[in-house]
Amino acid sequence: MIKPLIFSLALAFPAGAFELALPVDCQLGKTCYIQQYADHDARAGAQDFTCGTLSYDGHDGTDFALPTRAAMRVGVNVLAAAAGTVLNSRDGVADFAAFPPGQDCGNGVLVQHDDGWQTQYCHMKQGSVRVSSGDAVAQGQILGQVGQSGNAAFPHLHLSVRHNADKIDPFGPEVPLGGAHLSCGAAGADLWSDALPYQPSGMLAVGISAEIPDYAAIKAGLASPDLPEDAPALVVWGFMFGLHAGDAVLFRLTGPAGEVLTERSVIEKPQAQAFRAMGRKLKAATWPAGRYQGAVILQRRGVELGRQSIEIGVGP
Repeated sequence: MIKPLIFSLALAFPAGAFELALPVDCQLGKTCYIQQYADHDARAGAQDFTCGTLSYDGHDGTDFALPTRAAMRVGVNVLAAAAGTVLNSRDGVADFAAFPPGQDCGNGVLVQHDDGWQTQYCHMKQGSVRVSSGDAVAQGQILGQVGQSGNAAFPHLHLSVRHNADKIDPFGPEVPLGGAHLSCGAAGADLWSDALPYQPSGMLAVGISAEIPDYAAIKAGLASPDLPEDAPALVVWGFMFGLHAGDAVLFRLTGPAGEVLTERSVIEKPQAQAFRAMGRKLKAATWPAGRYQGAVILQRRGVELGRQSIEIGVGP
């Protein structure tokens, strides 16, 4: 493994000189998560601030994501990470659609802060932006809602931070992004007023259905209603992020008559998001009526990274 080099002209920000609050009104690790961090590898390839893989080549911000489009439609507010003045804002770019040239950010807000700092908020929901150029905003003030406008493959807020035109990762601010050297792995303070835990991988959703579901339906927020006792199959599925080759996904399903299935699937290649499913076909006239419990567990080298469970009814 190549060890990261730290650029010798590291930035020196006084402690507390600029602090950011969580820019989304959600519970990180529960109702939202970080899908991608800024890329600290100036070469081809990508490394996040820990020298991990939760980034992609040239990514210059932090993606605070929602697990499904259904969560986006309910509405999750985007909040000003620090007090400042709005330099520019845009609304009217459609979600889930092609975007005009030069509007990769989609619906967004650019805020100027003291001492040369700026924050930019991208991919917000169409029709949700509440502020305009010249508005003063307080830390925590609602700017709009998380969306999927512009160049966005999933519902999320892309937060960019700049200091005197340098692109800065708030998780690893010692070295500007895009420099000539690797900058991950530096042991320094971040810019967050409250610590944000690093979660390299995890579960996003789990369900039980009568067939292997469509991936688009899962990403949209597929529900798991009760099933008839003559359902052709019982399938447990899990939706996950930050997958590495060799990760294991464990599936468990139990019902009134005991264990229905215990299966294991191995991830073959790295994937930012993916779903896996395992099930059993109906072999008798009906399934035993009652409550069924499903669970999906994500493991890496024997260590559990996340699990989610669900319960549904089968039969009358």
